[in-house]
Amino acid sequence: MAKISDPTNLISNHIKSNSLSDHDLDPGIRLMLRRKQRRLVRDTPGTLVAVARGARAAVHECQYQFRNRRWNCSTAPFLTKKTLFGKIVTTACREVAFLYALTSAAVTHTVTRACTEGTIDSCNCDYRTKGPKGVDWEWGGCSDNIDFGIRFARLFVDAGMKGRDPRFPVDLHNNEVGRLHVRDNMRKECKCHGMSGSCTVKTCWWRLPYFRQVGHVLKDRFDGASRVVVRNLANQRTPNERRPNRRRKNKRRKRKFLRLFRPYNPNLKPPSKKDLIYLEESPDFCVRNRKLGILGTRGRECNRTSIGLDGCDLMCCGRQYHTQVVEEEKRCSCTFKWCCKVKCKICKYMRTKHTCS
Repeated sequence: MAKISDPTNLISNHIKSNSLSDHDLDPGIRLMLRRKQRRLVRDTPGTLVAVARGARAAVHECQYQFRNRRWNCSTAPFLTKKTLFGKIVTTACREVAFLYALTSAAVTHTVTRACTEGTIDSCNCDYRTKGPKGVDWEWGGCSDNIDFGIRFARLFVDAGMKGRDPRFPVDLHNNEVGRLHVRDNMRKECKCHGMSGSCTVKTCWWRLPYFRQVGHVLKDRFDGASRVVVRNLANQRTPNERRPNRRRKNKRRKRKFLRLFRPYNPNLKPPSKKDLIYLEESPDFCVRNRKLGILGTRGRECNRTSIGLDGCDLMCCGRQYHTQVVEEEKRCSCTFKWCCKVKCKICKYMRTKHTCS
């Protein structure tokens, strides 16, 4: 879905959103989605476009956050249509844990935003009061309906993750981590009211965080991700297998779910509900691996003076690197012409470039 240039191509042009059925979906999308996911987007018109935007936002944010790492969320050109990142997603390494959490967060973010914008028929703004009011302000206005976004993302993203495979509870946990960080980073916005522009009283509401902020938070969680071992699942059920008519307290369910994991290193503390977890070490990203869809670091640009991950020593995995001086162009001497045009010159400059051999 992230590869589609125009999200409106997901649905046939002659079909209105309020009469969507499985046959109205693009054939490629219909085969890509599970039956539960198709039923979900059919019952909640307007969400499919939001999910596609979320998928693309997750790809762009992953490539931004990992731009200076050996694996930079590359979408290899030799990959098939069904595997955007390659078969690396079949491994339970911490890069994949970050990718799962980021994708779940992106779908939560875009669906919640679409709900506020009115493009989803079955939801609207959240007008409920969130806590006590302040001295000179009160709750009101159109708050982003994060509860709807989380519920939909949980049903859509977690679809099909059930069974006795120890990978499923790990993926479900990371998906939930992404959604939690979207909710926990909601920000308060206010608008002033009063005579002659004074701010006698303010009306405040909850707004979604900028997705770049969510990406930074999840990247910090990636740096501190915990390797775990899944306990015996013989008598355990993943959340998607539980009967919907049985009530459980939220805290008790989370404690039971977290008991499924124990640290790979017994000297470390167990992971919290907001920590990313993974099962196996990351593959070698230094060399090209067509089977997993890893491009390697050959030809990647590096920073010769940096001692971080973007430095030539680490980026090139101890190999040599080439240095060359290249000529580049950029806009300069920009001036504003009334009205309304900005005119710039094209300046050329020389830059030293280092690439891994």
